[in-house]
Amino acid sequence: MASLNPYLTFTDNCEAAFNFYKSVFGGEFLTISRFSEAPADCQGAPEESNKIMHVALQIGPESILMGSDKLASFGPVISGDGFSISVGTDTDAEADKLFNGLSAGGTIIMPIGKTFWGSYFGMFTDKFGVQWMVSCDQCIEK
Repeated sequence: MASLNPYLTFTDNCEAAFNFYKSVFGGEFLTISRFSEAPADCQGAPEESNKIMHVALQIGPESILMGSDKLASFGPVISGDGFSISVGTDTDAEADKLFNGLSAGGTIIMPIGKTFWGSYFGMFTDKFGVQWMVSCDQCIEK
């Protein structure tokens, strides 16, 4: 069966973003590598050597959030609002913890709470510009 794991691209703050995500989700980095560790022809400009080439954060038993910084030679990171990362939880307390932690310093689009469609749900853009949705479908009695 296929798996789906989000991969985020940043201009130069991937490390800060992933340290933030780790502080909220917990877990450990499965890997974190810098462009300085790549072969010389893949490193980019010398001032980019400390940028993150790849990071993977285990979230729960089956999900991995991955990311990297984008080298200047690849062009700018183009941000869009055509996607969100959706996180499902087993309890409203866990949903509140993740919503409050990840939205800190960001912009809340829809406060977390009971919805008309029978979910405990909220949406926000985090301080790094990533859009998130947090939900707990079993938290509301049907």
